[in-house]
Amino acid sequence: MKRRYLTYILLFGFPLFGCQNTLVEKSAYQQKWTLLKQENEALAFDADLQLSDAEIALDKKLFQLRKNFLTETDKKKIPLFNSSFNEIKPLIEGSKLFEIFQSMPKGGLLHTHSGGITDVKWLIAAGRKYKECYVYDQADNDQFIFGQLAFFEEGKVPKGFISLDKKLLSHPDFEKELTELLILKRDQLCTYTDYWIEFEKRFKRISLLLPYRPFFKEYYRKGFLDLVNNKVQHVEIRFIFDELYDFKHGKYPLKTSVTDLQEVVAEIQKSQPQFSLKLIYSSFKFLDPKSIDKQLEIAFELKKEFPDVISGFDLVADEAAGNSIYSFRENWTNLDGLSKKYGVKMPLFLHAGESNSVFNKNILDISSLNNPRIGHGLNLIYFPKTMELIRKQNKLVEVSPISNQVLGYVSDLRNHPARVLLSNGIQCSINSDDPSVYGYEGLGYDFWAAFVYWELDVKALKKLVFNSINYSSLNENEKKNALIYLNKQWDDFVQKTNQKLN
Repeated sequence: MKRRYLTYILLFGFPLFGCQNTLVEKSAYQQKWTLLKQENEALAFDADLQLSDAEIALDKKLFQLRKNFLTETDKKKIPLFNSSFNEIKPLIEGSKLFEIFQSMPKGGLLHTHSGGITDVKWLIAAGRKYKECYVYDQADNDQFIFGQLAFFEEGKVPKGFISLDKKLLSHPDFEKELTELLILKRDQLCTYTDYWIEFEKRFKRISLLLPYRPFFKEYYRKGFLDLVNNKVQHVEIRFIFDELYDFKHGKYPLKTSVTDLQEVVAEIQKSQPQFSLKLIYSSFKFLDPKSIDKQLEIAFELKKEFPDVISGFDLVADEAAGNSIYSFRENWTNLDGLSKKYGVKMPLFLHAGESNSVFNKNILDISSLNNPRIGHGLNLIYFPKTMELIRKQNKLVEVSPISNQVLGYVSDLRNHPARVLLSNGIQCSINSDDPSVYGYEGLGYDFWAAFVYWELDVKALKKLVFNSINYSSLNENEKKNALIYLNKQWDDFVQKTNQKLN
């Protein structure tokens, strides 16, 4: 018996001891893995949030919906990750996830532009109602481009323009053609053209419409109501100021844009009291520092008169073609002096890093300026020290996923730099930039894209939504009231969506 037992030990005992050692090693390996996982999660931008039981339940349901959607598109051989927004827009609209994101409260839209927020089909229909609305239907020249819309007095219509209504009556197909001219599409991700040139043409085609005061009010009323219906409660517009006019009174003072918008907002607030608006005075990167000095003076004058409406200053236009932020360093140095002169402060909300190039160093300026939010910040990931500073300074990056794809900065949205930013604790918000130019309204499409392509969960969604109020230009009292409203809307959304998905 002893011999048998000894034989057993010799044959099986040592492997058993070896197995125990392996278990100990595996346990240590698992502990290190778990610790590293926890340390990574602790760095994420939403690490401070804890979800309720209802939110956890919703998270599981949305996860399954996304999984089902991806499985279905894979079965149908739909190249989801290699398609442009324009190509898959019908697919997005037909998904159950999109219906949910349309109903989700979105807080604030912190990054959009004047001239880019209202549905172009509505714009054509609304313009057509004015007998003084004309369209240029000749070949491009130095002054006008094909499809450009404008208001003119009878007898003062430039050559090449025809009444928009008459043009559409005589050529019904022109409405579709004009719509295509006002929307920028990226039909194939592999096709390269200079999208910024085409992008700017879209704005030029409506640039002579918006200063016409009667149309101006209609345009923004429609845009704001669309946002309200899409569960957006607060809007901040990068606003290009121009003198409004009509044919009876001529030109109005520059501040008329502000007072007219205040009237439009007050009208909306009668039925939607939570709705609010801020304007970020915007000028252009291609101007010289002396011109920007003048623009800053105007911005400060307006902010002094309308401190609750004008919230800051920005420079817009193609970063690759414009001046660097650093080239305006003397302008930024003079901000303190202007603040003392006018008795108001002027935060900067500069576009920076809307680029794929490491040679674009606009992002380096942000950590040294009073710039609480960054427009786009795509190449921030190339500057790790600056990224660390921006995280410590608790500055927000305004991310616009669909805009970034249409303009050619990101083809496969799974590779969007925001995924790196979020994982490294950089606070972000979701924005639409110029939705009408890209052929959609609201914020639902951008949230859908972020959720599907970035593999977000409900905790990340909630943080992105609430960031849009916490990092807004609202004053403390306005912010407090906005958060009370948003919390209620969010809880209602979670409850109703859970019931719907049962």
